[in-house]
Parts: sequence; C-alpha cells; structure tokens
Amino acid sequence: MEKKNTKIILNNIRTFFSKPYNVILVLTGILVTFTTIAPIIAIVEDTFKIHPGSIDAYLTGKTTGYSVVNYIDLFTGAQARSNLWVPLKNTVILGIGTCIIAILYGGIFAYLITRTNMAFRKYLSSIFIFPYIMPQWTLAVVWQNLFNSNAVTGTSNGLIASLTGIAMPLWWCKGLFPSILILGLHYAPFAYILIGGIFKNMDANLEEAATILDTPPWKIFTRITIPMIKPAILSTILLVMGGAVGSYPVPHYLGLTTLATKYISMNDKYAGEASIIAIIMMIFGVIIMFMNQMSLHSRKNYTTVTGKSGQISKVNLGRVGKYAIAIVLIFITFFTSIFPIISFSFETFLPNPGDYSFLYTGDINNLTTKWWLTSENITEQGMYGQTGILYNQTIWSAFKGTIMVAVLCCLFAGTIGTMIGYAVSKDRRGKLAGYVNSMAFLPYLMPSVAVGVAYFILFSSGKINLFNTYTALVIVGTVKYIPFASRSALNSMLQLSGEIEESAMILNVPWIKRMLNIIIPIQKSSIISGFLLPFMTCLRELSLFMLLCTQGFILSTTLDYFDEMGLYAFSSGINLILIVTILVSNFVVNKVTGASLDEGIGG
Repeated sequence: MEKKNTKIILNNIRTFFSKPYNVILVLTGILVTFTTIAPIIAIVEDTFKIHPGSIDAYLTGKTTGYSVVNYIDLFTGAQARSNLWVPLKNTVILGIGTCIIAILYGGIFAYLITRTNMAFRKYLSSIFIFPYIMPQWTLAVVWQNLFNSNAVTGTSNGLIASLTGIAMPLWWCKGLFPSILILGLHYAPFAYILIGGIFKNMDANLEEAATILDTPPWKIFTRITIPMIKPAILSTILLVMGGAVGSYPVPHYLGLTTLATKYISMNDKYAGEASIIAIIMMIFGVIIMFMNQMSLHSRKNYTTVTGKSGQISKVNLGRVGKYAIAIVLIFITFFTSIFPIISFSFETFLPNPGDYSFLYTGDINNLTTKWWLTSENITEQGMYGQTGILYNQTIWSAFKGTIMVAVLCCLFAGTIGTMIGYAVSKDRRGKLAGYVNSMAFLPYLMPSVAVGVAYFILFSSGKINLFNTYTALVIVGTVKYIPFASRSALNSMLQLSGEIEESAMILNVPWIKRMLNIIIPIQKSSIISGFLLPFMTCLRELSLFMLLCTQGFILSTTLDYFDEMGLYAFSSGINLILIVTILVSNFVVNKVTGASLDEGIGG
C-alpha cells in the first residue's frame, strides 16, 4: 500500500513537472521569494541590531546584541518629531498633493487631446511624456536655476532674479509646494496615458444617450464621464503615490524633509532607526497593493442597450479656442520638456553655474568653455583638480557603467519577466501562479529608496558582501524592474489563444521551438516593451542605486558626487548627457519597433 502511494505521488510530481510552465513557476517562485523576502528579513533584523558607534549602542551601553531601543527612541524619543513625525507628515502630503496635480493636469490634457478638436495634438501628445522619460530631478534643478536668489535662498541669482530683480518667496523656491508641483508634473504622463486610453476607447453612446435626454453637460461629466475613468484614476493614484512616497532626488534638491531624505541623513549615527524608516516606506507599498486589490473588486461596468458606438463626437473648442488652448499648453510643455535641455546646456558655459547676473549687466564675454574643454591644466580656477567633461575619465567611466547596468538589467528583467508572464498566463487560476505573480510585482510597489536600503543592508553584511559592485546594481535593478516585463508579457499572453501552442504540441514541437518560433514572434512588440522599459528606467535611476555604490560607478551617483563638490557645471553636463542618451534611445526605439508611450492616444 505504501509503495502504491509513493508511486502515485511520484507520478503526480512527474506529471506536474512535465509541463514547462510549472517548471518555470517553481524556479521563478524560488527566485522571487529569495530576492524579495531575504532583503526584508535583513532590514527587519537590522532594526533590532545594536550598531557600534550608533545611537542604540549609546542608549544600551552595548556594542553587540539585539534591543528594541531603536523603536522606543524613534517613536517616543527627544528627536521623534524631527526624525519621524515631521518627515512622515511631509511624505503623506507630498504623495497626496502629487496625485492631485498629476491627475488634474494629466487628465485635463488627456481630455483635450482625445475628446476635443484642439490644434497641434500630435506634437503636444509626444512632448507631454518628456518629463517622465527624463531623470526625476531634472525639473527640480531647473526650478532652482529659475527661481533661486541671493536675497531669499542665499545662493546665486537665478534667471528670474537676474532678469527682473524679483526675488520669489522661500515657500515658492524650496519645500513642500515646489516638490509637489514638480513631482506632479513628472508623473502627469501616467494619468495622461491611463485616462487618455479610456477617453479614446470609451463608449460614446453613454454620453449621447444622456444628451438626447437633455442632461446638462456638467451632469454628464460628473455622472457618466468621471465614473467611466474611475479605474484609470485609481490606477494613477496607486502608481503615483508609490513613486512620490519613495522619491529622494526632488525633496533633496528642494530642501524638503521626507522619509526618504531623512533615511539618508540618519544612516550613519542612527542606523537602526533609519532601517525602521525604510520599513515604514515599505508599509506604504503594502497599503498601495491592498488598495489595488480593493479597487479591482469594486469596479463597476456601464453599458447601453444599443451596442457600442464606433465614433466619439469631439467637443468643438471654437476657431479661436482650439488654437488659444494649444498655445497655452505649448508654452507649459516648453518649460517642462524643452527648456531643461537648454538650461543644462547653458549652465555648462557659465563661469559660476546658477549665476545669471551677466544677463542683467549685458556682459556675455564671461561665458566659458573650461567646464568642457580643460584637458591638462587641472589647476584651472574652480575645477578642484578635475579635467573638463569631455576629458573626464570619471564621467565617461560612469557612462559606460550606466549603459552596462541598464543593458544587463533589461536582459535579465526582460527574460525573467517574460517567463513569469508566460507561466502565469498558462495557469492563471493556480495558487502558485498567483503567488509568483504577486511576489514578482511587490518590489515595484515598494519605494525605490526602501528597496535600495534593504539590499544595502543585505549586501554589506558579512554573509553576502557585494557592496560597491556592478553585480549588486544588476541584481537590485533586475528585481525592481521584473514587474515591467512580467506585466507586459502577461497582458499580451492572455490575448493569445491556447490553441496556437496546442496545435504545435500535437506535432511534438519542443517547448523551446514553440517559444522562439511561435509565441515570441506573435507577441514581439509587447515583449520588446518589457525589455525596453527596464533599460530606459535604469538609465535615470538614482534612489535605487545611491546606497549601493560610490561615485564613478554610474552617472546618477556621480552627478550627486559633483554636486557635493560644488562642481555644478559638471552635474549639469551629466544631466545633459543623461537626457540626450534617454531621448536618443527612446527615438531609436520608436523608429525601430514603432513602440511609443503615447501610442494609441494621440501621438
């Protein structure tokens, strides 16, 4: 009897593993479990650990062991307000404010592009996504260059102060307001893409039926249009909130204390308490995931008995209105998309970057090329022993490192994510498939700083010492960007009929050949997107990598290094190199594959 039961069990195991997607689910399940759970365990342990030379060692009088003193001091200690409660309040306000700005700006823009006869829609649709493609801190630095003044911020006069003599108030130059505004502009393309997609494809009969019944326009918009785009608004809130809560560069440049910036400032003397802050940021990710599940269960469908209309009537803005509104948007998008490139270029020719006083005096003879062309005379004033950007080995070594990390991350994340998407689509109702899908997506919902912190603790421990290596960057980047590829592959695989692969199986075509010759060619556009998104995102990543390597490894951390040195022309040059690289890569991808972020909306 026992032998018979053993044979049945072995036979069931053999049958289970005879299906390729089950093998993939088991292997990727082990992989995503380790890469997600291990760092979380490491960071939780770090909150209880006593760190020599840190505040917990001082409070306990010990140099080793474990204690709950970090929790007690962070939540109730003398510095609790400045170390936790104020940053937590700022983080929550920043997240909510960013969502409001992104949804209002991106949603209105989506409506104008898809539902009106506004002029220049194709150009505006393409240019609108630039702030998201560019590094997150781009607009924050441009804001400084525009509005800083010696009278208020204690720095050199920016463009506005130099040209007009007007010094903007401190709340406008630094802090919560500009941080919310800039992150809102950065994430507005999320709202535009998600809401615009629904506006373009929604059933026109719903609004037409209400119009026939003499329903006022405002009532149609609030009772029909808004409920229709509610799922897109919820998705935008989830994505934007997750990004804004974990944002480090924008609050850092604009002087706002958030959980992300507080972690960096506390990491040396308050290591254990800083780890608690990282866990709080992770909890935000879990809450966002829970909200996502709730929104999926509560979504409603709307329909009419007459079927689906093939055409959507566009709102007529009038002969003057369609051009007036377009010109206003062209002006706004110029400052969020094109002006940053001009600004960074100009900064690299100023003798004192950020100081535009020569515009007031009219003396343009002070412009210099030393920041670019100094090749040997490293004693040049203000160069701090550095050669010019074109000859600077630190910068170009970091550029090579950035490209290498981005390529490897996109290859690994794209391949693993595609396999997960394929396997989950084959067993979509299975518990193992659901587990793998959720675990693979979890790192995306966690703030980048928190994920970087978890791996920093894991990789700087004695057990796994990978700190300051490209291996660490590739591993962390792959884990963070797998969701891009897995969701892209899953959505495309679910549209693929199972009969296509089954017919090949009847002919005894091996699984490898089925994937390479049938499935991948059919869904190549979606799969390519799953590879390209990690590449584009990795090029401009700072929050995820800044704790894992020193300057000279990748451009984003090298930029931060030159900022600390006071070589702002160098950081502007690196910004310019990053932006040009990302835009050129995006352009090449569009031309080669036809893929575009705003494709199908109006671009």
